[in-house]
Amino acid sequence: MKFMPSETYIARLSPYLFWDMDRQRVDAERNSRHLIQRVLEYGNLDDWRLTRDYYGMNRVVSECQQLRSLNPKSLAFICAVSDTKKEDYRCYHFRQSFPTLWNS
Repeated sequence: MKFMPSETYIARLSPYLFWDMDRQRVDAERNSRHLIQRVLEYGNLDDWRLTRDYYGMNRVVSECQQLRSLNPKSLAFICAVSDTKKEDYRCYHFRQSFPTLWNS
């Protein structure tokens, strides 16, 4: 699905997504799960479109389903745009398995 080199993809993402890492050293393949999560949680709509187009929706969903954590809004978003259920995501079950004062 990749229509551009990974260096171009990384360069086109919003700079603030890389507040804690060296943008020049990020590998779009090796760090795909981290990048997808970062875009979902902190990116803007252009970052989302770029990521979806770069990885393809199937890969984005597959990577998200393996995440241990994803904020509730990002989980709701990925479920809505991919027509999947929150129960299909590891982060949903992971969060449910740790009762807190708010969800016990």
